[in-house]
Formats: sequence, C-alpha cells, structure tokens
Amino acid sequence: MFIDKQSPIPMYHQIMENLKKQIEDGTLAPDTLIPSEREYAERFGISRMTVRQALSNLVNEGYLYRQKGKGTFVSRKKFEQPLQGLTSFTEDMRQRGLKASSQLIDFKKTACPEHLLPVLQLSNSDAVYELKRIRLANDEPMAIETCYIPERFAEDLTKEHLAGSLYEYIETHTGLVIAHAKQELEANVASEEEAHVLTISKGDPVLSIARTTFFQHDIPFEYVLSVYRGDRYKLIHTMER
Repeated sequence: MFIDKQSPIPMYHQIMENLKKQIEDGTLAPDTLIPSEREYAERFGISRMTVRQALSNLVNEGYLYRQKGKGTFVSRKKFEQPLQGLTSFTEDMRQRGLKASSQLIDFKKTACPEHLLPVLQLSNSDAVYELKRIRLANDEPMAIETCYIPERFAEDLTKEHLAGSLYEYIETHTGLVIAHAKQELEANVASEEEAHVLTISKGDPVLSIARTTFFQHDIPFEYVLSVYRGDRYKLIHTMER
C-alpha cells in the first residue's frame, strides 16, 4: 500500500481505495485480520485519526467489520439482491455460479393459518403445505424460509421435490406461469433460534422478507417468510425517472 502525502486526494481516502482494491482482488481474504490503527499510522507516518476515519468508513460501507477485543476484519462479500425480477433461491444462486442447497426443518400438510386465508384466497377447509428450511449457498447458511403453498397447486408434493427449484416444480405440475409477486421488507434483529440456525449472534441484523407470489390473473399460490443474514445480503433497486 502506498500513500502519496503530496496528492490532493485526502490520505484517508487513499487508504480506503487501497484497502478496497486489496479486498476486491482477493489479496485480503474474507475474515482476515487487518493491521491496527496504530500499525497503519506508524507504517505510513500519519495520524491515527486519519486511519480511524478510513477504517470507520469501510466498516460503514460493509468492507470491514469489528470484533470487540479482537480487531478489524475483512467482511465477506454481500450478495446483491435486485428487488426487480422474480426467481427462486435455487435459481438465484445458480445464476451466481454457486451451489444452492437446503436443510429441511419441517414439512407437513396442515390447515392454513387464519391470517393467511385472505392472502392465499382460501377458506377454513383448505389445506396448505407448510415447509420450513435453511437455505445455503456453497454450504453456508444464508436464510431461514417458511413457506405455505395451497394443496390444490401441489397435491403430490414430497420432500424429494424440495431438493430442486420449487418454482420449476410448481410450473411443471400446474401448467401455469408464475407472473409476479408482492414483497414486504423489514429490518430486524436475529432471535436466539435464528442466530443459532444462521451461525450469527443473537441481536445481529437480519432482513425479513414476506412475499406473496402469483400466477397469471392474480392467482396467489405461495406465501413465504424469509429471514436473511444482514451481513451477507444487500438489496439493490434501480429507479428510472
């Protein structure tokens, strides 16, 4: 790393850009402990305040994270999740060149929860499949997903079908086309159970996404609540004027 003290570019910004480059090109691997403020200050003959500003900005931007009593580390790259487009987790990970997998926690046919009856346009006598699973990318836990699907759209659904893309199965089974979805997003903190499953700490940030998915003609066929790790996901939305 080189710092040009004669440059009009502020030194803290030079430090930031140097570290960003090392992180993005893989020179600094995820979870690598970087030198302390004092070490950087002594190495480049600059103030610790300058180093602190650079490192704090990189923490705020998600490139670094701090652990109390241990130091500052390189963050794992976050997945960018576009808010436009509609894909399943398996399809999304496949497009990124990652291996998607699931760990099934619960799978059963049951009565539809009362609060979801109007959402899925069902009556009290209608059954749903309820499935709860951990979604993994390259064997790393990414999210906990609880899904409800009306029985009439997946009468022969089995655990074996869940090994692949659920959306592919649904479209093949019904002959209907998945058209659109409505999502509600909420920032939360991890419960004890969520923290244990996602291998994070209780109280860590998580992103909760409640999604209702529709066939053409506004026919709802799925309600899913997903809790994503806040340290591994960020949402991207492109807006046009």
